[in-house]
Amino acid sequence: MTTFPGRYEPRFGPALCDGKVLFRLWAPKQRRIGLQLGQKTYSMQNHGGWHCLPVAADFGARYRFVLEDGMTVPDPASRFQPEDVHGPSELVDPTAYRWRNTNWRGRAWHETVLYELHIGTFTPEGTFASAAQQLGRLKELGVTAIQLMPVADFPGQRNWGYDGVLPFAPDAAYGRPEHLKAFIDEAHGLGLSVLLDVVYNHYGAEGNYLPLYAPVFTERHRTPWGPAVNYDDEGSAEIRAFTIENVLYWLKEFRLDGLRFDAVHEIRDAGERHLLAEIRAAVGAVIDDRPVHLVLENEENSAEWLARQPDGTPTFTAQWNDDVHHALHVAVTGEDAGYYGDYARRPELLGRALAQGFAFQGETMPYRGSIRGQPSAHLPPHAFVAFLQNHDQIGNRALGDRIHHRHPLQAVKAAAAAYLLAPQIPMLFQGEEWAASTPFTFFCDVEGELADAVRKGRREEFSRFPEYAEPQARDAIPDPVSEQTFLSAKLLWQERESPLHAEMLDWYRRILAVRAARIMPLMPMLPKAGRYRIGQDGIVCVDWRSTSETMLRLVLNLSDAPKPMKKPPDGDPIWTEGQWEGTVLGAWTAVWTMETPRGSST
Repeated sequence: MTTFPGRYEPRFGPALCDGKVLFRLWAPKQRRIGLQLGQKTYSMQNHGGWHCLPVAADFGARYRFVLEDGMTVPDPASRFQPEDVHGPSELVDPTAYRWRNTNWRGRAWHETVLYELHIGTFTPEGTFASAAQQLGRLKELGVTAIQLMPVADFPGQRNWGYDGVLPFAPDAAYGRPEHLKAFIDEAHGLGLSVLLDVVYNHYGAEGNYLPLYAPVFTERHRTPWGPAVNYDDEGSAEIRAFTIENVLYWLKEFRLDGLRFDAVHEIRDAGERHLLAEIRAAVGAVIDDRPVHLVLENEENSAEWLARQPDGTPTFTAQWNDDVHHALHVAVTGEDAGYYGDYARRPELLGRALAQGFAFQGETMPYRGSIRGQPSAHLPPHAFVAFLQNHDQIGNRALGDRIHHRHPLQAVKAAAAAYLLAPQIPMLFQGEEWAASTPFTFFCDVEGELADAVRKGRREEFSRFPEYAEPQARDAIPDPVSEQTFLSAKLLWQERESPLHAEMLDWYRRILAVRAARIMPLMPMLPKAGRYRIGQDGIVCVDWRSTSETMLRLVLNLSDAPKPMKKPPDGDPIWTEGQWEGTVLGAWTAVWTMETPRGSST
């Protein structure tokens, strides 16, 4: 078990020490390590697996470590890799950037409207600097927080970011560390929070030299990527410390407002105290000047990680709610292949997901063939992040098509109205707000046998879907290694000016304005889940009662035919998407109403 004091004291990577730079590497598998600094190579001192050496060096100098067999490797805690993952590390001054918005103290979680973006495809240039120039537009939209896909150094010039191998180094394809800090600084100046997606469940296949000198993996557990990262086997204490220090590094040195933890169900830890619990404790001990939002992706839907303390303090702030997405998606599209089959023709799952968070709370899912989820009705709605689109749910489709590419905008808007005004935390995916024409297909930049394996794996992944059962159909799937696949995902910002896209953009602005005015003020007074019922012909009805007795209601018809209701929705309408006349709810219609007690101004 690793413990952290109430301060941030980095142990990995270079450190200033008595006018010199202390280079250090934990390499217990190596008896001797050399330090290659510029044109010179030095012998480092081995102190129980820690190889250290203080040397005079200037910021900007490039260095590598030399293993016993002569192989040179980058620093696993490198702060910048100007020549990519196989090149030398650069000595970076962590204090060089001069922050402008030093008074920033974050935003409350209930105010959050997330916007997920990928730096490489968000703008034509694909850099931190160019992305920062668009932040004003996101604020005008009604977004209050940015969710960055992973930026840790990955092989090549293009990647989703989940194949990172150097977790402390922002990828050079996007810019330097100070450019990322400038992006965050600019966001804070506009009142926007910034969260970063981080990956601690595996390392990428190319450029990961850690196994050569440290026990980074364990055969005790298996994951979809092979042996699990070693968090509970021999030598795990330093691996855990490395990961926890990375968490604190992003929050302290880059002043991020939170992190999104990728696929925590694949963080295998059977030790005395789970790594996630240690991460939460370390963040609580070190960060006390602003709220920090820690968000999970967890396929197992474990409500215990979202538990609230008696004072309302969360263990982890929220979890991405795939159940809301899946239920909304199948209602709009009618798709029932793969995991969508678990949600098809089951409107009660949509009602439960909107009201209580998890649609499955201990039931067996036919597609998974296993029990999933824990009871979640005791959690507040803002413990969940709801969305209709995200990088996975678009990019994991064979063609990377967005939901509006195949289905009517009216249907998409009705589903979007359901999640955008729900008291869960809404998240948009880049370009969603103007119905972007561009796809978002999986892409990476690798060569040789690994490239062949990626291509083959991508096509085999879809072989179980009927429309791609034949080899010739799978040949039409975009090549994930091709640069053109990456370029096709870049947003076309000029689209926003054309009539159809401009109309959609205006729609998102208006509905997010209603959220800011009517839903956000209510959310702190919604400590528990809502109630749901399924009406005639599959109409979904959900209501949430606040501590002030205000009632928020949703009546939803996600079908292509009008549906009768026993009575009209109660309360004052705050948003109607589609048509509602008396006791008839039109096709693709979402009606939001609010009933406030007499004398209340909510």
